[in-house]
Formats: sequence, structure tokens, C-alpha cells
Amino acid sequence: MRTARRRTTLIATTAAATAALVTAGLLTSVSAQAAAGCQVAYSVASQWPGGFTGNVTVTNLGDPISGWTLRWSYGAGQQVSQAWGATATQSGSQVSATNVDYNGNLATNGSATFGFNASWNNSSNPAPSSFTLNNVACTGSTTPTTPPPTTPPPSSTPPPGQQPSALVGWATQNGGTTGGGNAGTTTVSNASGLTSALNATGAAVIRVTGTITCSGMLRVRSNKTILGNYGATIVGCGFNISGDRNVIIRNLTFRNWNDDAINVQESATNIWIDHNSFSNGYDGAVDIKRGSDFVTVSWNRVFSHDKTMLLGHSDDNAGQDVGHLRVSYHHNWFDGSNQRNPRVRFGNPVHVYNNYYRANGGYGVASTENAGVLVEGNYFENVDDPYHRGEGDSGPGSLVARNNHFVNSPTGQAGGSVASIPYPYQLDTASNVKSIVTAGAGAGKITV
Repeated sequence: MRTARRRTTLIATTAAATAALVTAGLLTSVSAQAAAGCQVAYSVASQWPGGFTGNVTVTNLGDPISGWTLRWSYGAGQQVSQAWGATATQSGSQVSATNVDYNGNLATNGSATFGFNASWNNSSNPAPSSFTLNNVACTGSTTPTTPPPTTPPPSSTPPPGQQPSALVGWATQNGGTTGGGNAGTTTVSNASGLTSALNATGAAVIRVTGTITCSGMLRVRSNKTILGNYGATIVGCGFNISGDRNVIIRNLTFRNWNDDAINVQESATNIWIDHNSFSNGYDGAVDIKRGSDFVTVSWNRVFSHDKTMLLGHSDDNAGQDVGHLRVSYHHNWFDGSNQRNPRVRFGNPVHVYNNYYRANGGYGVASTENAGVLVEGNYFENVDDPYHRGEGDSGPGSLVARNNHFVNSPTGQAGGSVASIPYPYQLDTASNVKSIVTAGAGAGKITV
């Protein structure tokens, strides 16, 4: 549900402009010693009176570069006001977007994605016609001086990084969460195979390989473990866990979903959502609602996205939600995601700990409708509103904040009391959370 102070109209991505830019290879990436080769996808993800959100993905096809600045000009008076995943400035019609600390190094075939909010004149919002990267215009015809690396096979092991995290939090309660356990494995590589495997009865381990393009919401039945092989990506659709239980979803990249990426509803229980990446979707990345319970959301990265994680869908659903909606959110990277990180109704206690918040334009955490949220050991950097009570038309909940770390961010609004946490957990020192989470959160950081 959008609140009155958020944007109200979502329009289709400017697909034609994006396709034209990618096909033509309108960017060139260089360093002083490397030949050039790069492509970009530019799109308008959402638009409302007076403003819009843009998304850009740059892929380096040339030799590795260290540090980049992407420049383009607008022809209809658009003005960039805020960016995430890059530092953006504008002089006249020209926009310059420079990497931030974690995405400045682009290997061959490596990509960086960033987003921004901007104003427009409400009558014309054309895409830029050309770009430069590191002051070199794109020709679309240059080639790297060294051969690009071979794309790793679906089962390849990712570079050393964060090892698989043990299940912690609410999903350990109520008998625990084991997914498909030791059941047989099914490997899927297309939409029909994925749909059938998710919707089948009985326990199963489902491995996703490659990129699967689909639409709508795919039903996930009970006792399933869904694992992404290295690079596994779901484009255009999402997973719907409705009334089922004991589901694990790990190591998948979701992008451009047209509803929710993962929807947990209708008293679904014992769900673990871990080490996934989410970007550029329509509605929630992970929404949990309608009496669902015993859920852990851990080690995920959300970027270039507006509405992140909703817990409890409406103010008038107390009858189904009170006593439920118990969720743990830990070691997630809310990377410029605008709002709902999470937005909580009714659940108590909801545990939000050891997450890294970076440049969230709207807010971090909101506790509403008598919820009880413990916000502890998180790292807030360049966040104007880290946490507060109440949101939009929703009345306040309780929020207890402790041991958080703030960089260029104020302390948030806390108050009330929260029920005790029933499970054991180890709290990382808040000042270390940025390095821990950026090294380990998201798809491709674990071997499954």
C-alpha cells in the first residue's frame, strides 16, 4: 500500500529506449592503460507528477577499470535530485554519476547498477541519446585488449566470500525450517519447469540454473528448498507462498518483477529467505502478511528499488495478524532502497538487527499499528530517517533501539516496549556491520 507522501503512479519501463541503448553499446569504458568496451541499460522505473525514478546498469566489456564516471545530458530539462549506488551531480543539462566505494572496480563483464530520482516537466521525458564513461564517447565497436573470461557454468563455485550462514531467528522456532531436507533434487532452467517444480506436492530440493524469464506470481508449495546455482536469475515474476509452510529460498537474483518478488501470506509459516538479490521491481521485494509467522529474512541485498519489505498489509487486518507476523531481519543490505526496510504492522517482537542501511531516501524502519520492533546493532549511513513510529495513516507501534551505529545520520524515533526475543543469536558489533554485510550479503556470496 502506498502512503500519501510516496509516489503514486508507476509506469512501464521505457523498454524501447533501453533496448536501443543496450543493442547499440552506447557506452565506452576505459582506463588509462586499457582499451574500451561497455554497454548500458537506461530505464524509467516509475514516474509521477513532477518526478521520476531512473535506473542505469553499466556493463564493462573491456579490460578491468578502477573508478568510473558516467556522463549524459538531458534534452528536456530533467534535473537529478538524489542517487543511490552512485554519487550524482548536475551542471546545466549534463549529469555526472561517479561510483561509490563498493562498486568502483569493474572487471571484464562486470556490472554496476545505480538509480536516481529526478524532476521532469510532465510533458516530455526522453531518454539520453548518448553517454560517456571516463570521458570517452561510445562507438560500440571497440574490443577489449584481453579476452573476456568464460562465463562460469551454473554450478561453479563463486569467489571466496561469506560462507553459508546458519539459520538464526524466528524461522528456528515452531519446529524449525528444513525446506525439502534430503529429498531428491530437480534442476530447472525455464519458466515451465520452474512453475511445475514449485507447485508440485511433496518435499523437494529445486535448483535454478541460468536466467528464467516469467510473469505473474508462481505458487510455492510446502517443504521446498529453492537454491540458485551460481548466477541464477528470475526476471519478471515472483514467488507466492500462500498458506504453505517450511520453505527455504536462497542464492537467487530477482529483478524486474511485475508484482512482488517474494510474497508470504495466508498464515504461511517457517520460511527462510536468505542470500538473495533484489532490484528494479514493481512492488515489494519481500512482503509478509495475512497471519504469516516464524520467518527469517537474512543476508539479502536490495538496490535500485523503492518499496522493500512490508510486514502486515493493512491497518484493518488486526484480527488475522495480532499474535503473528513474527519475523527476524538480519544482515541485509538495504542499499539505497527507498522505504519499508521494513514497514511493520502488528507483529511483536519483530527483530531487526545487524543490517546495513545506506542512503535510504524515504526511511529505514517504521513500527506501526501496535507492533513491537527491536532495532539493534544496525549500521545507518547517510540515512535521513533511520527509524520511526507510525507511517502515513497508520498509528504508532513500539520501537526499542539499542547499540546502533550512525554515520551522517540522526538517531531515530523510539518508544514503548517490545516483547523479549525467544531464540539465541550473536550480535555483531554495529561499527563492523558495514564491512561484514557488504562482503557477504546478496546472491553469489555462498556455495549451496
